[in-house]
Amino acid sequence: MGFAKSAKTLAVCYLRNRFRSSNLISREITPTYGSFLSRFYNNSLVNMEKVYFRNESDSKDLDIVFRFENTTLNISREFNFRRQMDEPIEAILSRIQSNIQNRLAKSKKKKSDKSTVEINVKLYGDNFEGNFNGMTFAELFAKNISGLKLQVMDNIYEMVYNPPWVSSLKLPSCILAGFVVYPTNVKVQFGEQKHSKGVWYKAKKPTDTEWELCGEGFQYFVTPKDIGYHLKLIVTPRNEHGLDGPVVEKVSLTPVQDSPGVCPFQIRQKYTPSYLTNPNEMRVISYNLLADLYASSDYAGSTLFSYCPAKYLQIDYRKPLFINEIIGYNSDIICLQEVDQRIFDFDLKEILEQPPYNFHGILAPKGKCAEGVAIFFRTSRFELLDSQVLHLGSSIPELPVFESLWNKIKVNTQLAQRICDRSTTLQTCLLKIKGTDNYVLVANTHLYFHPDADHIRLLQMGFSILFVEELISKAVKDFNISSPQNIGLVFCGDFNSVPECGIYKLMTEQLAEKNLEDWRSNSEEAVSNVELTQPFKMGSAYGAPEFTHYTTLFSGCLDYIFYQNDRFELLKTVPLPTEEQLKENTAIPSAVFPSDHVALVADLKFKSVAS
Repeated sequence: MGFAKSAKTLAVCYLRNRFRSSNLISREITPTYGSFLSRFYNNSLVNMEKVYFRNESDSKDLDIVFRFENTTLNISREFNFRRQMDEPIEAILSRIQSNIQNRLAKSKKKKSDKSTVEINVKLYGDNFEGNFNGMTFAELFAKNISGLKLQVMDNIYEMVYNPPWVSSLKLPSCILAGFVVYPTNVKVQFGEQKHSKGVWYKAKKPTDTEWELCGEGFQYFVTPKDIGYHLKLIVTPRNEHGLDGPVVEKVSLTPVQDSPGVCPFQIRQKYTPSYLTNPNEMRVISYNLLADLYASSDYAGSTLFSYCPAKYLQIDYRKPLFINEIIGYNSDIICLQEVDQRIFDFDLKEILEQPPYNFHGILAPKGKCAEGVAIFFRTSRFELLDSQVLHLGSSIPELPVFESLWNKIKVNTQLAQRICDRSTTLQTCLLKIKGTDNYVLVANTHLYFHPDADHIRLLQMGFSILFVEELISKAVKDFNISSPQNIGLVFCGDFNSVPECGIYKLMTEQLAEKNLEDWRSNSEEAVSNVELTQPFKMGSAYGAPEFTHYTTLFSGCLDYIFYQNDRFELLKTVPLPTEEQLKENTAIPSAVFPSDHVALVADLKFKSVAS
């Protein structure tokens, strides 16, 4: 489908909002479809163009955008200005006039045309009888005058102040066939993304004048037919009242690449072709994504993942893989570890919180680190009653619920210092299952990783259980829950602990004895006379599999979905990748595995169905 020349009265709908630090900028703009414009503009019968003004409340900058077209002068151009709110209006009008005059002069010079044309620019208001001389735009807009217009030669523009405005829009540097692509870092001011419109086009070159329509919405499933094409996303910002702002576009820097082939997670997704429909059934994911701040480090490239080509460690390559993996499991609850703040804000929320998925996500940063743990739940299935974040470090000596256990270990000052210095985070969400009287307490954590810290991890788990136990007791009172039997615990995470260690024993047997080897994993911090118990009858959805983490430096089971087996029935788990798949490219991550961990996926059913 080719581009058609835009009609003058509709051209305003295709304004690109790209500002730089300079005071005055203008650039050409590619005309677009009349049908596209009429479909996405609020009123396709508009008889007046618009000039858009934007000023953020905490800034003195004034951004001005309009499109000037004159067939006689053979000019069709978008103009972007950045001026100051306290600058005199006549000075800004003079700069507009000067800039258009200069652009026209350059065009005439190329054509050896020596004729001169006077460019008249003025401001007037249908309901304003005063004088604009000496007035600033700050003063003008404070008067809230209706019917203000800007006239440039014969072009008359309706002035629109702070319309919906796209202030940030990016496309990923790696776009793969067979995966969903979406814009990142989308920021819509004076409007909302959910009210805005997105349309996708493709062309062989970014400079092509003909672009083919290929999709609508903010997400586009890239097909093999798109390989070799650049993608363009055109966004019309809009607010809840249907008011449009300047249209923006973004073109991908690189063409669509072929997929890496069949990924093992795509085979696993055959076990989850659709959502569960029984209100008391839920599908739970636990997945360590491998934070970009670790994958992109020099140490990762030279040592941790030296077997993995650098391009497969790049976050823009890994993102489409793990996001498409997550959405393909059709889950209800998602527990993630090693989630970068930016990935949460601009990728996971961008996909998971939008239709058709409609999740709600909560991130719990790990101390001052730029990564943390996150829980997403489907809003159609659950109502969030409470969420908590516990930092399993400095808070340990402070909370009364920890007092008994803390008193037993604080006598070892080296041990006490080490555990209190940790940034380990426990995240919980209390969810009510809609349509039932049942509740789920979801806990999610990523325990301390160090090889000589089995004792630290076991203590962290002990403190976590104490916290969870108190939360459930408190929830029964605070939310008027008829019985604790109506609350089921699901505890997910990367526990950095193999099944032979004390955490697995504590969770599945409710006891970690005094004589466990874990307590002596560091001789100077050895734990004495401590025995841990916990009141929940828990099972491990996958039991004790051989691998959930697979690198050349270490491979083993570190990740678990623990569930309260007197509250839930385990319906099924999605089979894990085989060792042959894990080592096909030496280890993971690889071209087909976006993380050094694999996702755990389990279907649970609440045993006590309440009416």
